[in-house]
Amino acid sequence: MRTKYLVTFLLVVALAFTEFAVLRRVDITVAGSAAGPGGVAATEEQVPAYDVTALKSPKGRYLGVTVTGGAEMARVRAFAEETGKTPNLVAIFESFDDRFAASEVRELHNYGALAVIRWEPYDVPLRDIAAGKHDAYVKEFATAVRTLNLPIALTFAHEMNGHWYSWGTKQTRATEYVAAWRHLHDIFTQQGATNVIWTWTPNVVNYLRKVSIRALYPGDAYVDWVGMDGYYTNRGPKTFRDLFVPTITEIRTFTRRPLLIVETGAEPGSRRPAQITDLLTNVAKRGDLLGVAYFNINGSGKWNIDRDDAALRAFRRAAAKDTFGFDIRTVK
Repeated sequence: MRTKYLVTFLLVVALAFTEFAVLRRVDITVAGSAAGPGGVAATEEQVPAYDVTALKSPKGRYLGVTVTGGAEMARVRAFAEETGKTPNLVAIFESFDDRFAASEVRELHNYGALAVIRWEPYDVPLRDIAAGKHDAYVKEFATAVRTLNLPIALTFAHEMNGHWYSWGTKQTRATEYVAAWRHLHDIFTQQGATNVIWTWTPNVVNYLRKVSIRALYPGDAYVDWVGMDGYYTNRGPKTFRDLFVPTITEIRTFTRRPLLIVETGAEPGSRRPAQITDLLTNVAKRGDLLGVAYFNINGSGKWNIDRDDAALRAFRRAAAKDTFGFDIRTVK
């Protein structure tokens, strides 16, 4: 009897082992068929990248603000209260060695605003970026953008036609700038980070007529929006026509991409309310302008209008038009 039981027991064990081996083989086969590079199995299908198509050409106008180097929501909300319009475009400044500001972008998106990342390559030669010397960092940044999977506008090395930044005309050739931009764009595409609106942003050309912005343009295949940075100063142009139209005219000789005023402001004085009205009125009526973001910070000039009642009244009146402001989460 003991021998019979022993044989039966061994038979059961053998059958169990055989079943395990067969099932294990099936697991390995299935995993191998779904494996990606390096033989790592894909455990779940990746969510498609956020489609930014509708945001590239919305029906309304973007009305944005820069309040600090980042997105301090208390200040964004204060600006909304002061001007009577919820900003739907907010700038975030990041150094080229910073990690992607995912939490700020998420917070802005939850607010209904598109983050404009101003990616600044301080002390990083653009020829090195073009040569791939910073690819590991760029891939990490691009992967973080794709992982968050929310829309952003990205301006890299803005005001490149000026001489005041390390990536400007005194230290960087146009060919190096273009090569760096295209290289970054290619890496983002390779990483699947197509949830980016690439926003090429020169300074207005008024004081920089000897610099060809056409030579600095990466090409329509690498650019979604053309941005502009320009300010109403007490000693400079006093009207939208004088400040922005010369740049728009030059841009239109080489691209028809939509335009966005990414940075602008007006210095204090009796002209400021009229200049703010002039700015917003022209943005509202021009079909080729997507919108504008006001630089509500004191930097190279005293652009902040928080304590300028006349300027705030002018802003509130001009921004009251229905064309300004929309929740980016509802755009389709």
